[in-house]
Amino acid sequence: MQFHNKQSTLSWLLRLVAAAILLQTLFFKFTGAEESVKIFSALGVEPWGRIGTGMMELLAAVLLLVPRTAAIGALFSLGVIGGALVSHLTVLGIFLEKVGVNDGGTLFFLAVVVFLASLSVLYLHRREIPVLGMRFQ
Repeated sequence: MQFHNKQSTLSWLLRLVAAAILLQTLFFKFTGAEESVKIFSALGVEPWGRIGTGMMELLAAVLLLVPRTAAIGALFSLGVIGGALVSHLTVLGIFLEKVGVNDGGTLFFLAVVVFLASLSVLYLHRREIPVLGMRFQ
């Protein structure tokens, strides 16, 4: 699908922001950083949940960055980051104070940014959504 220049630029900007945030957290997940271990321990899914989440975030970021798979990447990203937001709101807390890591709400804020950017990408690429996209013609 061909976008107008402004839509294309906006799509790339949103995709880059979401992918950059998803990718920068991988270092902490894959190296077993203390904060990540505490977070996933509090969720009762350490270590497999931490590594699995990291792999899903890596896949979502790659799909977002490939133009042909931007809609699928946005859907995948929304699923992964939706889980993070629910975890913050139900178990971890916005500031992670419940797990002994007070980050000032940074991780929650970044999750909200990824969610909003991915939702916007999905809207911009709605015609490319597998199966449902044809309804948006």
